[in-house]
Amino acid sequence: MGEKQGFFKRLVAGLTKTRDNIVSGMDSIFHGFSRIDEEFYEELEETLIMGDLGVHATMEILDDLREKVRAQHLKEPIECRQLLIDSIKEQMDVGETAYEFEDRTSVVFVIGVNGVGKTTTIGKLAGKLKDQGKKVVLAAADTFRAAAGEQLKEWANRAGADMIGGQEGADPASVIYDAVAAAKARNADVLLCDTAGRLHNKKNLMEELKKINRVIDREYPEAFRETLVVLDATTGQNALAQAREFNEVADITGVILTKMDGTAKGGIAVAIQAELGIPVKYIGVGESIDDLQKFDSDEFVNALFYREEDAEQTEAVES
Repeated sequence: MGEKQGFFKRLVAGLTKTRDNIVSGMDSIFHGFSRIDEEFYEELEETLIMGDLGVHATMEILDDLREKVRAQHLKEPIECRQLLIDSIKEQMDVGETAYEFEDRTSVVFVIGVNGVGKTTTIGKLAGKLKDQGKKVVLAAADTFRAAAGEQLKEWANRAGADMIGGQEGADPASVIYDAVAAAKARNADVLLCDTAGRLHNKKNLMEELKKINRVIDREYPEAFRETLVVLDATTGQNALAQAREFNEVADITGVILTKMDGTAKGGIAVAIQAELGIPVKYIGVGESIDDLQKFDSDEFVNALFYREEDAEQTEAVES
């Protein structure tokens, strides 16, 4: 069965609402049209845009589909299903998604607005790294939000990681300074930093991140740097807007999408990759620590378009 297999099943279940939102609409278009014409493409376009894939991704996917239909002289709408799935996969491919930070001494910033599950996500990430045999230090540098420190402490204990900071109102840069000292002293593999999530005042946030970056440049120049933004998939297009804004303040290297299981807006994963060219690196489909997994666009699209009959075929092949 394996963790991966178990996660795929959870992903299939978690994408139920998104599947009902996007795939059932698409399938009814494939079955409802007798030929591939302009109206067919328009209906598909509307379904994809309404499914939160975003205008940019939708246009690219449909251009690609038209191209393939022409090249292969297809006439039947149902023949487009697999081609459309392939086009979506191609849109989401941002090259080999790097998890380089796992194999190097690294500092990982995690940013995101309050309420997206940022602190919980950092806890889960710490747990995953710990399971890989990494030594992890957590920096509680989101000193703005009351209780963020306590919450992170709980996760740190669970993951067996050391935590630095957590005093409300402390200077985030000084927390990072202490955390870097601790990470070096303890020979940590990864320093995971919970950083501020205030977008309504971008100037302050920019200054704060600059200050933190200066500390790391000075004190820990050898560390590999990774900046992940946590987004709540249930907010759909709003998540895309947040990613865009955070990308203006920080050099975002990846996205963590949480709460995929509670939403019909899972198509936003496609939009983020296509519109911003920033890879989705992790995806969360539930509360437990195993519910945060590395994101695999093939697996995601397969889970989204999953059909019972496909399952039976796969099982028949495997047995």
